Amino acid sequence: MKKPNVIVILTDDQGYGDLGCMGSTDLKTPNIDALAENGVRFSSMYSASPVCSPSRAALLTGRYPGNAGVRAILAGHRKASGLTPKVPTLATALKQEGYATGICGKWHLGLKEECRPNANGFDEFSGFLAGCLDYYSHIFYYGMADGGSDPTHDLWENGEEVYANGEYLTERITRKSVDFIRRHQGEPFFLYAAYNAPHYPMHAPEKYLERFPDLPWDRRIMAAMISAVDDGVGEMTKALEELGLLENTIIYFQSDNGPSRESRNWLDGTEDPYYGGTTGRFKGHKFSLFEGGIRIPAILSWKNHITPRTADSSHLSTDVFPTILEACGGNAKDYDLDGVSLLALINGQDESTHDYMFWEMEEQTAVRCGSYKLVLNGRLTENDGVTAPVWLSDLSRDPGETVNLADELPEIRDRLVSAALKWREGIEKTWEDEFADNYSLTL
Repeated sequence: MKKPNVIVILTDDQGYGDLGCMGSTDLKTPNIDALAENGVRFSSMYSASPVCSPSRAALLTGRYPGNAGVRAILAGHRKASGLTPKVPTLATALKQEGYATGICGKWHLGLKEECRPNANGFDEFSGFLAGCLDYYSHIFYYGMADGGSDPTHDLWENGEEVYANGEYLTERITRKSVDFIRRHQGEPFFLYAAYNAPHYPMHAPEKYLERFPDLPWDRRIMAAMISAVDDGVGEMTKALEELGLLENTIIYFQSDNGPSRESRNWLDGTEDPYYGGTTGRFKGHKFSLFEGGIRIPAILSWKNHITPRTADSSHLSTDVFPTILEACGGNAKDYDLDGVSLLALINGQDESTHDYMFWEMEEQTAVRCGSYKLVLNGRLTENDGVTAPVWLSDLSRDPGETVNLADELPEIRDRLVSAALKWREGIEKTWEDEFADNYSLTL
């Protein structure tokens, strides 16, 4: 049997509610919605982190971010170590299975040579290394309003800096992705299409804005940026159809974390929060371990290989690595993973999930077990204070985490607190023993 191609599509700061197939009525995402019509739509998929770098590390390595060496830590400034070949990526694993591997778009997992894509399993890299860029000049401006670093141009083809001033970055990522598909049509390939949209700065060409004339401005620019990504997904699937590859290609789509409420979305120096993205019915945003920060839109499509349906069982983005590797003929047991394969679920045989799922973000720690979710020192956004030292919810009855059951259910609370702290202690030890020396990359 011919090995399936794989495309992993990642968006940036896209909320759970910001897709038509996830319930949005004001956005238009027909191409992404079509993926759901031909695959599994996950109603309870979680990112492994509420911020960019750790979430990406988990997706690519199948490990909790701390076990991959990439954590978000508050120590004057947010920093993380870069990803190194010490921790194999999905690209590394698929390359050993005979796949051509490429990334188009955002990396954000390290600036050192050993941390860059070509050192971590990718044959080809077309994109940028930092966390965000101006969509037209491809210059990194982050932090300048707070006295940060000088602006830096950040656009690369493998190890060579390239210039494409004026080309809208979302469209460039699409163009490069389609080119990769066409050039590798005769061999199994793995494409990681990592869009930076709809991450700030909020930029979109007029042709996308014109599709949403009646929306409030914050929401309109968000809708336009996501619409540009949706067009890109459509161009990729069209290329696969033209080449006769669509039915032999696994396409996985997710956001990296919840939507941002950061005032810096507009890069205008004001302190007004941004209201463009939505979390659906969930509480919290990017940076938060409440549902809105970590529950994400996710779809796995494999046309005519999957019975289309919605999976309501809970899963973590660490599960993507073993799922795809096994679907491509590899053995997940050859790797040290925190994720579990969902291949049986995809084949309609099982919807088993993790007994426990864990998260950390600076002083916050969280755990989910069954329908119960515990958050320690939870915050709603980057700049909010702690909502409560201990917050316990029953998500089967209260998915919005509106009622704190910590005092009402002390036995469950104490069991989950113990599990969360024990897990975090293990992460801290792994970090100190294996990765702390690489603590060098400002996020």
